[in-house]
Amino acid sequence: MIPYIRKKIFGSYSEKQLKKYVPLLNKINARESEYKDFTESQCKSKTEEFKKRVADGEDLESILPEAFALTRKAAMETLGERHYDVQMLGGIALFNGQIAEMRTGEGKTLTSTLPLFLNALSDKGAHLVTVNDYLAERDADWMGKIYNYLGLSVGVIIHAKSDDQRREAYNCDITYGTNNEFGFDFLRDNMKFDLQDYVQREHNYAIVDEVDSILIDEARTPLIISGPAEDSTENYYKIDKELYGLKREWRVVDNPERNMVAKAQNIPENEVSNFIKTKEDLDIVVPGDFTLEEKSRNIQLAEGGVAKMEQRLTDLLKTSNLFDFENIEILHHVNQALKAHYVFKRDIDYMVQNGRVLIVDEFTGRVMEGRRFSDGLHQALEAKERVKIERENQTLASITYQNYFRKYTKLSGMTGTAETEADEFMKIYGLGVIVVPTNEPMVRIDHPDTIFKTRAAKHRAILKQAKEMYQTKQPILIGAASVESSEFLSGILNKGKVPHKVLNAKYHEQEADIIANAGQAGSITIATNMAGRGTDIKLGQGVPEKGGLFIMGTERNESRRVDNQLRGRSGRQGDKGGSRFYLSLEDDLLRIFGGERIANLMGKLKIDEDEAIEHILISRAIENSQKKVEAHNFDIRKHLLEYDDVMNQQREIIYTQRRRILGDEKEDVISDMIADILDSLLDEYCDEKQIEQWDFDGLRSELSTIFQMKLPSNEEDYSDSQDTLYKWIFGELRSLYDKKKKQFHEYHNYILQQILLDVTDSMWKDHLLSMDHLKEGIGMRGYAQKNPLVEYKKEAFVLFKDLMVRISSESVKHYFHVAIAKEQPQETQRKQQEMEMIHGELNRPERKAAKQAPVRKRINVGRNEKCHCGSGKKYKSCCMKKDQENAS
Repeated sequence: MIPYIRKKIFGSYSEKQLKKYVPLLNKINARESEYKDFTESQCKSKTEEFKKRVADGEDLESILPEAFALTRKAAMETLGERHYDVQMLGGIALFNGQIAEMRTGEGKTLTSTLPLFLNALSDKGAHLVTVNDYLAERDADWMGKIYNYLGLSVGVIIHAKSDDQRREAYNCDITYGTNNEFGFDFLRDNMKFDLQDYVQREHNYAIVDEVDSILIDEARTPLIISGPAEDSTENYYKIDKELYGLKREWRVVDNPERNMVAKAQNIPENEVSNFIKTKEDLDIVVPGDFTLEEKSRNIQLAEGGVAKMEQRLTDLLKTSNLFDFENIEILHHVNQALKAHYVFKRDIDYMVQNGRVLIVDEFTGRVMEGRRFSDGLHQALEAKERVKIERENQTLASITYQNYFRKYTKLSGMTGTAETEADEFMKIYGLGVIVVPTNEPMVRIDHPDTIFKTRAAKHRAILKQAKEMYQTKQPILIGAASVESSEFLSGILNKGKVPHKVLNAKYHEQEADIIANAGQAGSITIATNMAGRGTDIKLGQGVPEKGGLFIMGTERNESRRVDNQLRGRSGRQGDKGGSRFYLSLEDDLLRIFGGERIANLMGKLKIDEDEAIEHILISRAIENSQKKVEAHNFDIRKHLLEYDDVMNQQREIIYTQRRRILGDEKEDVISDMIADILDSLLDEYCDEKQIEQWDFDGLRSELSTIFQMKLPSNEEDYSDSQDTLYKWIFGELRSLYDKKKKQFHEYHNYILQQILLDVTDSMWKDHLLSMDHLKEGIGMRGYAQKNPLVEYKKEAFVLFKDLMVRISSESVKHYFHVAIAKEQPQETQRKQQEMEMIHGELNRPERKAAKQAPVRKRINVGRNEKCHCGSGKKYKSCCMKKDQENAS
């Protein structure tokens, strides 16, 4: 059945869910009078009662009506605000692990207090994740009054907090913070050397504010903690200098780009239309040195460019062919330099400030402090801008937002715009989108798009409209797609003598103040994308009579959702307002994604440059272009997640092993390693099926190298079966282990932990580098008709299997070879390097000895017989290690 027809007959997903919530809403409202005369102490006592009921096994849902009604009472007492019924519906959706889409100004911040209070009753913590430190601090302080009134503690995580302050904040009942800080704290915790140093506790419940921004817009960029690599920075400067004079190779079929090609070929303006017409059914190819696919932002050298670079880089190349394996690093530098010059644009993708290249968030227009592009791209940009090049970084720990937030037992989100991405939220996170009705009817008027032939004509129309509205004192918010665009528009308004303020990455300190005043009479504000998101624009005195806040979009964004976010700044809580987008055929979205049909239509209608066109067909064409981009970006995010899912499985195994080492299971870990190594050695040197070909010399050498164990020469005493040999050697190794343990005395656990951590961390770091290289080159498998993802999974499995073998081998070897000095080792003062995983300094000894494993009776089962547990597996591959390692 067609979705549209199904929706008409059965109602939307949101409508069906909201109907289910109405009985709960009625119960909440019925409880309100019960708490009307409660004092603060009575509210706190009620909270303690709720906690006890939860601890005794009562589920949270049965407490929901009482908890929500009590929170409503606390909000009235502390803030003088009462939760509307629609906010209660939004709170129920959030409690049920769904996304609540609530329009701007509908009180998402207040709504979140309902499920946060309820989920905090389990004493496992509840997190509110937002987009920046300002909002985290503001909301924690603002809503904290409600929680404190109810007897709950509130913490906030921001960039400047120390580990002790973070730990204290995470231990609060409710914790506010940014997505970056939550994610990086998780990674940093798993690089620490003492469980007591961890700051986070379990991932119980989280509400992600502006969920579309965090889980969709930022999902293409993983969180990465990196440390300096050993490579020199000289090559970046050298290669950057050799890019001069390279030209783009054009392969185009659409009219806007044909027009550009015609100009590039110096065709007279009066002959351009004939040139385009004659080439309508043909690809146009203008030879050049590199190809650039603007839709995917892919760039690579063409044949002519390869020849030029091979000639120019003779001193750096180890062979004459740029694509030889020996030149792989030089080729990588060249590709990154090409991206830096021809794909990444200053004041759009990045900006230069005080001699530093700073990343600009493409969705918010904010500077992303502390973040650097990886894989040498940041260094290539620094070379391009002639600023100091920081050393390239090597990945030490990484995770995607998708895999971090999927760690929560229950996840929910809220935003003003999520419905257009409902499918992605469901497929990736299992989150349904509930569109919560507004408390007051929406009266904002959204005018049709106005389209011009050229950018210049569009800008003239924007200036004219701004002047007219300034005369009437109706406030205007002008949305720009980039820092560069915002400053260009500011220049136009300055020339037209129109007073205004600019809000972009360069003026982020005044962000909240500028946005808060954007609704005053006569105010004109230019803002990049969603700068100031999270701060309500309240209308000044007399503004509703002038028509309310008017939104002027200066070009369509790649996503319809971002356009809706801009529109949503006007018309809050039933306020008057209006919006209109001003577009041109030269805008990137129309030029790259389907501007040909619109250009043909305007050509047939013979529209002048300064004449605008408004038509439903054009609006549909633009929307279809946006859908193409949204689908393309979803594929990128899905692709990233598929690759990170492979890494996530490996990451979980390593992080779990680290926790076992830091906890009471370090002896179990080393025992597992010993058993694995012995099993592997016997399979290699003493194949059970070929007893006559057993290689005792090879086995003797390996046992000596790894364990410092001497295998006696009377081989006939234990050569009747592999099982007999295994039992004898394992018993000897157990004796050696016990001697080591006795020798190290009270320092045993300390030394064992340091060895296991040092080997695990250093090899994990090298493995991450290998995985980076694997991912970087795996795309080439597509040319061999192989699925790159399948190949990546296969090779990643082999690499990880080898990693675990090497970790076991090196850890055991280090342990059996280490000797303790006569003097007592002094307790060293650790200082974990900010961005370094491998630790050179020692941790203090554990104060508590690890628990001794219980002695178990040895089970008399052959190694290759079926296991006694009934699994059907061979005994050696199932319970043998567990049975034998602690046997008496």
